[in-house]
Amino acid sequence: MRLEQLERYYDAVPRTAARAEDFDSLTLFVREGAGWPYYARPALRADAPPPSVTDVLAVRARQRELKVPEAFEWVAETTPGMRAAAEAAGLVVHTHPLMAREPGAPAGAPHPLVRILSADDPFLAAALALPHVAFAHPGTAVGTAGAAELTAALTERAGDGTLSGYQDRIRAGQVVVAAAVENGVVVSSGMHLPVGDVTEVAGVGTLPAARRRGLGLAVTSALVTHASTTGANTVFLSAGDDDVARVYAKLGFHRQATAMIAEPPSTTP
Repeated sequence: MRLEQLERYYDAVPRTAARAEDFDSLTLFVREGAGWPYYARPALRADAPPPSVTDVLAVRARQRELKVPEAFEWVAETTPGMRAAAEAAGLVVHTHPLMAREPGAPAGAPHPLVRILSADDPFLAAALALPHVAFAHPGTAVGTAGAAELTAALTERAGDGTLSGYQDRIRAGQVVVAAAVENGVVVSSGMHLPVGDVTEVAGVGTLPAARRRGLGLAVTSALVTHASTTGANTVFLSAGDDDVARVYAKLGFHRQATAMIAEPPSTTP
C-alpha cells in the first residue's frame, strides 16, 4: 500500500457527501445531509504548508460554529508534524494500527448470519444505527446493551435522512454495507467505501450483548470478499488497538502505518 495512494483516497471519500473548506494547511470536510460527521485532515494540495497551531485552532473554531465534533485525522508517517500542532492546540491524540490486506489472502468462510445489504433491505436502517450503540460501549467485552438499545437508536434517527442518504450512496456504488442478522435483529454491521480500486473497511461494530462470537470478524470477512471480487486491489482499515489488529491479521491484514485521531480532552474516555 502506497501512502500517497492512501492520502488521495482519504481526500476523495468525504467529497461524495461533504463540502471541503480550506484552512491553508488543513481541509475541513463538512457533511451535507444526515450521517456521521466528517473531520479535518492535512490538505492534499502540493503547495500546502506544514500543519500549524494557528490552522488547527481556526478549524476548531469553525467546527464549534457548525456544532460538529472537533475531530482531526491523519497518517503519522505522511504528516509527522501534525501531532505536535494538534497537541499544542489543546487536543488529545490517539494512535491506531493502519492495516492493509495482503492480496490473495484467505478471506474466511461465509458466515450463515452475514450478508451484504441492498439499498432496499429492511435491515439497512438498523445496520446503520448499530454503530451508535457499539461505539458508545467501546472495547470487546460482552455487555448488556442489545436489541432494546438498538431499537432506541433506530427510533432516535428515524426520518433524519440518514437512511435515504445511504440508499443513494449504495445505489451509486459508493458504500457497501454488510450485517449479521439473528432472530430478526441486526447484531453486527460494517461497511466498505470504494473509490476506484481502493476501499476502506469502516464502522464495524457488534452489539455488546452479542460480542465474543466472531461476528465482527465475519462481517469484515464478507466486506473483504465483496471488495476483492468487485475490483478492489487495495483493502485497508484502522484497528482500534493492537489486540484488535491481531484479530484482523486472521484475514490477511498487516500493519502498514499509524492512523492518528485528535479530539478535545472532554470527549476522551
